[in-house]
Order: sequence, then structure tokens, then C-alpha cells
Amino acid sequence: MVRAGLTAERLVRAGAELADEVGFGQVTVSALARRFDVKVASLYSHLRNSHDLRTRIALLALEELADRAAEALAGRAGRDALDAYANVYRDYARQHPGRYEAARFRLDPETAAASAGVRHARMTRAVLRGYDLAEPDQTHAVRLLGSVFHGYVSLESAGGFSHSAPDPQESWARILDALDTLLRTWPAPHSRNAG
Repeated sequence: MVRAGLTAERLVRAGAELADEVGFGQVTVSALARRFDVKVASLYSHLRNSHDLRTRIALLALEELADRAAEALAGRAGRDALDAYANVYRDYARQHPGRYEAARFRLDPETAAASAGVRHARMTRAVLRGYDLAEPDQTHAVRLLGSVFHGYVSLESAGGFSHSAPDPQESWARILDALDTLLRTWPAPHSRNAG
């Protein structure tokens, strides 16, 4: 029998909280059942399996991040938009480490196409409009920003910058300075000699 008050939405939100506490990789239907003190079988009327639970947490995290980014970007352009957008990712990772990890969970193509991940791509391109990049350079720049933001946040979250000076915030500010400069002076493509 399903405990009164349990819904798929409530379970997904509880799973997201659990991910922040113990890590996204540790979130399973069994762990969620223990959290609610119910039998695992009682959750299967709401969730198919642990992969389904993780997928739903990933979708929730993508949606939360997109909402925060949209709010942060409102009325901003150029460097101001770049800073706001970058800080959304870093701040979210600090506040919700498990959800941040969930936002990078690999989704099947159909689910990904219907997710808030599409909004993230649009917002990244909106930030880049302030730098006047044409294709394919805009796509290269989208990939660069994603690599830098996610790479820095992942290393910082793992404690990679906690044992040396300067302070990680100072490095983050300098990296955003460098990205802004690079985006304003994007290099022209060059041909490579074969051989």
C-alpha cells in the first residue's frame, strides 16, 4: 500500500535533497524508501526504477538552473551577462552539489530535447550575442564556456583549489576577465598544413 501523501513530485524533490546530502550517485529508489520509511515496492507506483528517479532529478535540476539563469540574465548583455551566467552555475553547484551533478546526467536524446537543457543552450547563445560571433565560432564559444564553467566548478567542488593561493574567487574573477577578452577578440580561423 502506498503511503498517503507520496507523489512522484514529492519523491523527486526528496531525491534531489538526498543527492545534495549524499551525492547524486548514491540516490536510489531503495535509499528514498528508507528516507520515507516505506517499502521499496510502495514507490514503484510513482517511479519505474532508480534510473527513472535519477532522470527526473536531472530534469528538476536543469529546470532550476535554467530558471536561475534566466532571472540572472534579464536586462544584461556583454560582460555583465557573462559574469551573471557563470556565477549562476558556480553558485548552484555550491548550494546544491548533488543537483548540480544531476544536471550533467546523460539523458536519452528524446528526453534531452524536451528538457530545460535546450533553454541553457539558448541562454548561452544569448550571452554570446553580446560578442558578435558568427557560426561556427559561436558553437565553439558555447563549448568553451561550458567546458570552463563546468570544469572549474567540478575541480573546485572536489577541493582542487583549497590547498593553494590565490583564493579560488580571485582565480574565478581572472578567468572571467580572460574569457571576456577572448570572446571580444576571437581569433580568425587558420588553415593547418597537412603533414
